[in-house]
Amino acid sequence: MKPKILVMGAAGKTGKEVAVSLLKQGFPVRAFVRQNDYRAKKLYQAGAQIFIGDMGDMGNLAQAMKGIQRAYFVAPFEPAQLYKSIAFALTAAQAKLELVVGITQWLSHPQHPSVATRESYMTNEILRWMPGVNFVLVNPGWFADNYMALLEPIAQLGIFPMPLGKGCTAPVSNQDIAKVIVGALTKPVPHIGKTYRPTGRKILSPDEIASSFAKVLNRPVRYLNISEKLFFQATKSMGIEPRLQSQLRYYLQEYRQGGFEAGGVTNAVLEVGGSQPEDFETTIRNYVDLNPVTKVSLANKLKAIVNFSKILFTSSPNLDKYEQQQSHVLLSQPQLSLNYAPWAKTHNRDNAFGYQCLNSKSNLELIKTQA
Repeated sequence: MKPKILVMGAAGKTGKEVAVSLLKQGFPVRAFVRQNDYRAKKLYQAGAQIFIGDMGDMGNLAQAMKGIQRAYFVAPFEPAQLYKSIAFALTAAQAKLELVVGITQWLSHPQHPSVATRESYMTNEILRWMPGVNFVLVNPGWFADNYMALLEPIAQLGIFPMPLGKGCTAPVSNQDIAKVIVGALTKPVPHIGKTYRPTGRKILSPDEIASSFAKVLNRPVRYLNISEKLFFQATKSMGIEPRLQSQLRYYLQEYRQGGFEAGGVTNAVLEVGGSQPEDFETTIRNYVDLNPVTKVSLANKLKAIVNFSKILFTSSPNLDKYEQQQSHVLLSQPQLSLNYAPWAKTHNRDNAFGYQCLNSKSNLELIKTQA
């Protein structure tokens, strides 16, 4: 009899993929969701048992863990991120789960300028400390999904506007991250106590990312290395919540410095998930096929022009002020990941293949390239 698995954040990007994959393999799944919306209904139709609750409510968590042997945990990206991680870990230990697979961040370390990244590091450590509970940690690289928020200007205006400098990364799809999680949940023995860092198939420069979009969309697309000021005017005009914006600026710094390319391409998706990661063009096609903003029409193009024009009339958010208002702990000596020796060491040769990023001028001396 297959173990029953609890999937936290089951309506989210990775949670949904994990739940559906487990169900297809015949595992009984309890899907923990915040509300009974269309996403929950789709999971129910796929065969999942739906549990509606708050991840910070230990009573809800205890109920959700009744009859559960294994769990996937992802903390929501919100101010209560660390609180909910602690609540989950305590409840998992009390429920005597046999295994937890947890996902946090590629960049996780204790001296990072991003409070969310420091909390991810703490979450990793909390999951390691659960008495009597085996764990596997998954720290993915740059999500391919991040670029898809720009599908409208890419498809309609032929521009890929981000402040990435000449930094590179191997963007990984939600589906490939889910493969690693599902592999660890279903066949845990060789993976217990380990940390995996899934990446996509190939390290890409921003110009190569633009070229991939151009190939799929069959139109010219060029990379625009815009200023952070303009980028955050854009995110504000798009309605992206301030917490994400305030942390995203640190991740953009990491990207430009080379933090997301450190260690090169890993073999985590193949080793744990059982197949090679999909190529980036395949990921793009999956999004393009589902998103109406990519369809060629005068109406779509005019809408894209109007939305892009709005950016110029949007004030730049004061992210320093936001962090102060949220009482974020501001470190006296914050360090981006490549500048933090313990992190740089673990990302030096972590199952990495050789790679070359022709446009990168980042700290590649810290990275071991293996032929």
